[in-house]
Amino acid sequence: MLPLWMRVIIFICALALVGVLFMPFWRIELDAPQYPEGLLLQIYTGKLGGDVDIINGLNHYIGMKTLHTADFIEFKILPYLTAGFALLFIITAFRGTSRALRFSFIAFLVFGIVAMTDFWKWEYNYGHNLNPEAAIIVPGMAYQPPLIGYKQLLNFGAYSVPDIGGWIFIAAGVVIGALMFYDIILRKKEQKVLKVSSEMAGIIAVLSIIFISSCNTQPQTIEVGKGNCDFCKMTIMDTRFASELITTKGKVYKFDDASCLLSYLRSGAIEKKELKEIYFVNYNNPKQFIPSSAAFLLKNEVLHSPMNGNVAAFGNPDERAKLHTQIKGDTITWNDLYN
Repeated sequence: MLPLWMRVIIFICALALVGVLFMPFWRIELDAPQYPEGLLLQIYTGKLGGDVDIINGLNHYIGMKTLHTADFIEFKILPYLTAGFALLFIITAFRGTSRALRFSFIAFLVFGIVAMTDFWKWEYNYGHNLNPEAAIIVPGMAYQPPLIGYKQLLNFGAYSVPDIGGWIFIAAGVVIGALMFYDIILRKKEQKVLKVSSEMAGIIAVLSIIFISSCNTQPQTIEVGKGNCDFCKMTIMDTRFASELITTKGKVYKFDDASCLLSYLRSGAIEKKELKEIYFVNYNNPKQFIPSSAAFLLKNEVLHSPMNGNVAAFGNPDERAKLHTQIKGDTITWNDLYN
């Protein structure tokens, strides 16, 4: 939707066009020594005004047609067209859409071009189609007034410019055009801001996902024969004794034996403040990970782990007790093992 202030201006332009119906639209001034006060022809949307009779008398001597309002079909349709554009602007103001504004300006511009072209043709016909039996004939002379500006016609100087109604009409078109281009620029900026905002939102979303993912990094599944221990560098072939260390930055280190995990921690390769969590693989379920603080550990040489750490982890004391009754050994916690 267009801003309210733009819609108000469009409505004012509509009212201005209504005023044009009652004002002279164009003026042609004629200056000559015998007419020191000058002669004036005023063109309204629906009639001719000014010194029409005197100008017609002068035109008779040079063979130009006399000017009569009834002879011009334009005077019958111009009032309706002008009123129609006033109505169009009112509709545009109430609808308040960019599309309506663009349509109004383009239609207004096309009308202006067509109207000026028709005016030029009218001047051409009256200035060139002369009566061959006129009292004054100058071979090769044409009396077409200028479309806009000044032109010398024998001893008359002709000056053609918009009158007050024409200036209002032009001003309304310029204002509507300026509003349209301002709306286009404004919308491009909004689209650019929206695009940048969308891109920033996407970047923030990705960064958020990365951050959240790093903050909530879970242990990674250890597959037999597809990974190496980060301490001894041996291929992990028995996942029942494996463990993982996760840092605060989300880095995951994998170990094939509790002894490798302990050796890595004691080597100083990672500081305690960088340590986020340690997980053990459940001895009975290699797909399940148990936080070190919740693991129930059983240590016995009979277990024969890959690097002789010989520690098995369980998710609950019943699981550990079941194996403990078979092989005995020491039932310990992570604190017992690490300290």
